[in-house]
Amino acid sequence: MALLKSVATVGGLTGVSRVLGLVRDVLIAQAVGTQAVADAFFVAFRIPNLFRRMFAEGAFNAAFVPLYARRLEHDGADEANAFAAEALSVLTAFLLLLTAVAVAAMPWLMHVLAPGFVSDSEKFDLTVELTRVTFPYLLFISLTALLSGVLNSYYRFAAAAAAPILLNVFFIVTLVLVLPFTEAPGPVMAWTVAAAGVGQFVFLLIACRRAGIRIPLRRPRVTPGVRRLVQLMVPGLLSAGVLQINLVVGTIIASQQAGAVSYLYYADRLYQLPLGLIGIAIGVVLLPELSRKLRAGAHDVAEAQLNRGLELSLLLTLPATIALMVIPEPIVIVLYERGALSREASQAIAWAVVAFAAGLPSFVLVKILQPAFYAREDTVTPLKLASVSVAVNVAGSLALFPVMGHTGIAVATSLAGWVNCVGLALILARRGFFAFDQRFKARFPRIMAAALLMGAVVWGLGLWLEPWMDRAFLLRLAALAILVVSGLLGFAVAALSLGATDRAEFTGLFKRKRQSDGSEPEA
Repeated sequence: MALLKSVATVGGLTGVSRVLGLVRDVLIAQAVGTQAVADAFFVAFRIPNLFRRMFAEGAFNAAFVPLYARRLEHDGADEANAFAAEALSVLTAFLLLLTAVAVAAMPWLMHVLAPGFVSDSEKFDLTVELTRVTFPYLLFISLTALLSGVLNSYYRFAAAAAAPILLNVFFIVTLVLVLPFTEAPGPVMAWTVAAAGVGQFVFLLIACRRAGIRIPLRRPRVTPGVRRLVQLMVPGLLSAGVLQINLVVGTIIASQQAGAVSYLYYADRLYQLPLGLIGIAIGVVLLPELSRKLRAGAHDVAEAQLNRGLELSLLLTLPATIALMVIPEPIVIVLYERGALSREASQAIAWAVVAFAAGLPSFVLVKILQPAFYAREDTVTPLKLASVSVAVNVAGSLALFPVMGHTGIAVATSLAGWVNCVGLALILARRGFFAFDQRFKARFPRIMAAALLMGAVVWGLGLWLEPWMDRAFLLRLAALAILVVSGLLGFAVAALSLGATDRAEFTGLFKRKRQSDGSEPEA
């Protein structure tokens, strides 16, 4: 129940962030659609996000949290915070240098990251300009990730999960109150990204101070602790950020087709909603949980938590996957098709949604399985599998793009995700670190059956409601609401009837459970 409550806290706040992010993307689609400025901004936004997810949320977090948790468990808070201060100083110095070099070298980097823009000098120059503005976001969001790791190690998940909400709030305010009154949407959105990075860092800094955690910025020194952190980070740069690397590979190839970068971006944002709600939320909770349990020698408890994490992730992911695959076009039409975005673009985005959705379970499961390695301070094994996954993605994208266009890139990304996921699971099992328990074996086929039954209901309703997609916006919205509500109710009824889940577990999520001392548990 503690795991479920923590996941509910992170998932709920992540859900708020992702819903606001969807609102943000709807407003962006309405303002710039799939025009050249949209392609330029999405590349400029994706590049610092790639480094953020690789360095900050990926490699750094995967290496830092187990080391910090070990010190916290064995040496106490003072030693753990001293290590965090060392890491903060070195990370800040490194990111300042990286940002300066990247901003200076941006025209050359863009030849690699968006080679298809070279033939259009206006789009190329705009992309360079916007990326120079957005890149410093990496510095502040990486420092935010360090503070998030510290708070998560104390099982204080709420503030770190809430921080990304600020990015979307900044964007929505800008898109509603500023963008309609400017003729330069690209620079305005780029500066919003940079400002949001500062806002998130300040928010987490205040949260740490309120929790009594002090992490001063000192002169950078390569101590033994920092050296060990770097040793774990280097292989983790690829393994923890493999999905983002695959998406950037897709962006590079998609830049050869007009509008393809935007199609993939909008499709990516749709499946990122369940990925953030489920995979990232459970992964964030599992890493400190597994790290501290393994340090305490509670290996059986750690394995049971991993089973529950996999079970919960599939219970929530499979219905989302089926829904995205059977009714992608109504979702895209209702959310994006207005203003500058056409029906032809909606159909192109919908095909990419189907292809990405096929890999959604694997993307989520990777987020659950990787912490089992990171908690043991093993970042090399995920690196090896990530390397294979990237090779599969590159080969698949190059082979399928000439045949299927942007949809082929999404197919290759999903295939790479499954290669990574299956490899992680097999190696954990071979090393004796993991085996499916009886509860998982009993519930998984029931979860699958419930998701398929829900899919049949939603597919049939989708056919009946298809004519509504050509009518007024309110009718489109009503049709989508009918599909979503019917899907949720259908899956809930099927899951409970088949025994795919236990009603008591989830009703317990909404109860405030008091600790033995009468205090409320920390979120």
